[in-house]
Amino acid sequence: MELVKKKIHMDRIASKAGTQMVLEEDVNISDNRPDASHLIAVKGDVVIDEIRVSDDRVNLKCRMQVKILYLTEEEGMCASMEASLPFEEKINMEGVHNGDSVLPSYSIEDLTVGLINSRKLSVQAMVSFELELEEKMEQEAAVDIYHEEPVEYRKQVYPLLQIAVNKKDIFRIKEEMELPSNLPNIFQVIWHSITLDNVEFKALDGKIALQGEMKAFFLYEGEGDNDKTLWYENTVPFSGMIECHGCRENMVPDIRYMISQCNVESKPDFDGEERVLCVETVLDLEIRLYEEENLEVLSDIYGVAKEIEAVTTEVALKRLLLHNNGKCKIAEHAKIQNTEMHMYQLVHSEGEIQIEEQVPVDGGIAVTGMLHVTTIYLCTNGQNTLYATKSSLPFQHVIDVPDMDPFCVHHIHWSLEQLVVTMLDSDELDIKAVLSFEALVFTTKKTNLITDIKVEDLDMNKISELPGIVIYIAGTGDTLWDIGKKYYVPIAQLKEVNELVSEEIKAGDKILVVKGVS
Repeated sequence: MELVKKKIHMDRIASKAGTQMVLEEDVNISDNRPDASHLIAVKGDVVIDEIRVSDDRVNLKCRMQVKILYLTEEEGMCASMEASLPFEEKINMEGVHNGDSVLPSYSIEDLTVGLINSRKLSVQAMVSFELELEEKMEQEAAVDIYHEEPVEYRKQVYPLLQIAVNKKDIFRIKEEMELPSNLPNIFQVIWHSITLDNVEFKALDGKIALQGEMKAFFLYEGEGDNDKTLWYENTVPFSGMIECHGCRENMVPDIRYMISQCNVESKPDFDGEERVLCVETVLDLEIRLYEEENLEVLSDIYGVAKEIEAVTTEVALKRLLLHNNGKCKIAEHAKIQNTEMHMYQLVHSEGEIQIEEQVPVDGGIAVTGMLHVTTIYLCTNGQNTLYATKSSLPFQHVIDVPDMDPFCVHHIHWSLEQLVVTMLDSDELDIKAVLSFEALVFTTKKTNLITDIKVEDLDMNKISELPGIVIYIAGTGDTLWDIGKKYYVPIAQLKEVNELVSEEIKAGDKILVVKGVS
């Protein structure tokens, strides 16, 4: 007698930790850059260079990369600069040990750059880090039994979500965009902003398909007599495939992505004129693929000619509760920050989503945060001067999860699906946006799975004490299985003797039991 077993592969977050830190530093404009008169736009990013894990502690070695666009003292001209602020942070994290793989994530809660003088800037930033220790678990469960002697067993089906693929990868996006004929040639690129929207992943056999949109905005200095700050923006779709061993169609993707590198350069077109902008973007991917399965396992067993005891192990089975997409619409009017720099023409707008809370509520998950919209515009001073204003719009969106329970774990991915900014007048903007949320909600259920059996000879003293024939009056909740297990009688025999067509019985039914073992 031998059990047929199957391995179950699951994952869980074994430990979490987080911290928040403030960076403050003054930076100088390098000698090869012109003096600054006004700041226009700021972008920040955190690069994690090294993660060192020791017992109950994680040490992060990082850099804050700050890109700054500013007005020069020359009329109508812009320039940009970059600053790198190195820092280290030690985070206490219970349960981690040397050699563990920790998944870090960060968000820049606030980034403020001020102009001290024409050659010096002050940088202040608040950065939040969250760390997760992921644990992979492998558990065996009995799904069948080989037997020669008579044995009774029954099975039960559990919906199960197994981790099939867990790996890191990269994906490169390369695009070329040619300036329209009404724009002059490029002397040098001053500033660029590259964002990805509507990114979707789909599992296929042996690979993952992805698609989305790349939105690109460029400020550049024109060639020759057009030595003013000019701009060009474009949105191009992209798609591609990522090779992925073990991936199968209809698997559930849970994939995080972030832009780790972005290089922009100009090159000549077929006529030798500098009119083509080349963008190469590298995405870092954290790939998890889950596979749904209705797992049929042995749920109980008893012997007729042998004493059989099932050995069980308590296992928390993971299953997918919800995988859907939701949208949140925002419509607001916003005043410009500096009322002395009136708007004449809008140049470019882009948004950044900052999530503040993800809180379980009745029937779902409430996501609250801010949409920060930066708008670059031409001023009405007649000098072709660029300026910028930032608007922060609060939002709340509830993702419907009808069967939410205390054991639920959720992963939410968000993106800015649409942003439309228009001028109401020289001091006020109309902002309309659509935010997209993709939610994966998991739940776990603790279940006793049969992992082994103990087989022994029957206790003949116990068997001899059982009556040879008995009328059993079923009580509330009694089943044929309970009766057969008590008297070491096969279910088929009980059905035959009592002329039953199914195993359904109800309280008060009289069941004739004839002992099969003497």
